[in-house]
Amino acid sequence: MSDVTPFWDAKPLEQLSPSEWEALCDGCGRCCLHKLRDPDDGALTYTGVACRLLDLELCRCTDYARRHARVPDCVRLTPEEVHQADWLPPTCAYRLRAEGKPLPWWHPLVSGDPESVHQAGISVRGRAISERVAGALEDHVASWPRRWPKGAKGAKPPPSEGRTRP
Repeated sequence: MSDVTPFWDAKPLEQLSPSEWEALCDGCGRCCLHKLRDPDDGALTYTGVACRLLDLELCRCTDYARRHARVPDCVRLTPEEVHQADWLPPTCAYRLRAEGKPLPWWHPLVSGDPESVHQAGISVRGRAISERVAGALEDHVASWPRRWPKGAKGAKPPPSEGRTRP
């Protein structure tokens, strides 16, 4: 067993290399959901409507390199933005690390499996629709992006996960 601390625990967000920064993304797609902000009180409401560039099966941007040119209001996530953003979902690895919390068991860096984020019910796969077909965002208000799915919180898998048979 190795005593080497993984980069995501060893470094603050500000010290991550570009490749480490990108690896921290769990691929859930929740940050790509449209959110509504009340102009009067600033309250934030999530929708189940995803950016038109999000592949709803893979939960990845279909044009990541040019996303800001194609979607001008796409946020360029930086360590500073992470520390200020109230719109990042509670399951977001960037938010968790900014808050000094560990990555959960389903994060691909921990599990070693990019499918674990989907298996844990964290991703938008099977839940979101594209803005291309959605119509009015107000018709698609959703509370699930604000919540942790049952059994998904924590740094270790639920007791029924990861057991071997005798």
